[in-house]
Amino acid sequence: MPTSLPQTYLIILSSLLFILAILVGRQVFKVRGNEIKLLKLEKSGAIDSSNSEKLYELGSAQLNKRLYPQASLTLKKALKKINDEPDDARAIIENALGFSLAAQDNFTEAIKHYQNAINVKNDYPVAMNNLAYAKQKLLKETDAYEIYQKVLMLDPKNKTAKKQIEKINKMRKNNSENIIYKKGF
Repeated sequence: MPTSLPQTYLIILSSLLFILAILVGRQVFKVRGNEIKLLKLEKSGAIDSSNSEKLYELGSAQLNKRLYPQASLTLKKALKKINDEPDDARAIIENALGFSLAAQDNFTEAIKHYQNAINVKNDYPVAMNNLAYAKQKLLKETDAYEIYQKVLMLDPKNKTAKKQIEKINKMRKNNSENIIYKKGF
């Protein structure tokens, strides 16, 4: 039985609305889950905890909610409370704190924390990518390029490093073409 044009239109429209409803529903559940996690951590007194793990969890939940100033304070507390935790934990907290500071456009401080994370854990590609990104934001493309190269030595399939290296190379090429054009050669 052939379908008419209005029926086809209604089928396509209802399919699109169904897909849209699923996507919106997933996002609502995700946001609600983050809010519930944050509320549970706040009610459990994680902010006054002497446990760096609980403070890190609270800081991560705050980062997910994009509460960057609060996350920075919480993660700084977590760093102060680290005692017998493994070096990986310190590196993860330093990286998260750097991310929180970078999100507030405080790239100079973020770089310090990324470097601390890398000093604690040398083969930490996420912190290295974040460090290179912060250097790019401070217009230190050469440093960023070298760091991305190191990331690719550690993880040859790292998509972030590959993409950013291409971006830097493209920017360098455009800059050299502009210089030649301005000089009239």
